[in-house]
Amino acid sequence: MTITAAIEPNDLAIHFIEHANAGDVDALVALYEPDAVLAFPPGAASTGHAQIRAVYEQFVSFAPPLTRGTLHPPLICGDLALTVATQTNGDLTVGIARRRADGTWRWVVDQPALVA
Repeated sequence: MTITAAIEPNDLAIHFIEHANAGDVDALVALYEPDAVLAFPPGAASTGHAQIRAVYEQFVSFAPPLTRGTLHPPLICGDLALTVATQTNGDLTVGIARRRADGTWRWVVDQPALVA
């Protein structure tokens, strides 16, 4: 597992694509705060690392290679950031990230629209 720190909020999306394509579930989970909420698959919500890990274990077992869409500038307010990406099919991925004490970012809420 190689965990790359998210120095900027949009680094989370970049690292997500890298880790998902590598099938690295541990690194995917490390992008989230321990109490984060992941809204994936659509209509479901997973809270905390254990539930997020279960989602991504299933996801990486069948997911085709992912491509990155267009990252929009994050909207930052103090230690929170709203991240938005337009996927290649036009869907939006929206997340809320929190800056940690060490200056790195982790998602606290994530609603991905994953596209291959």
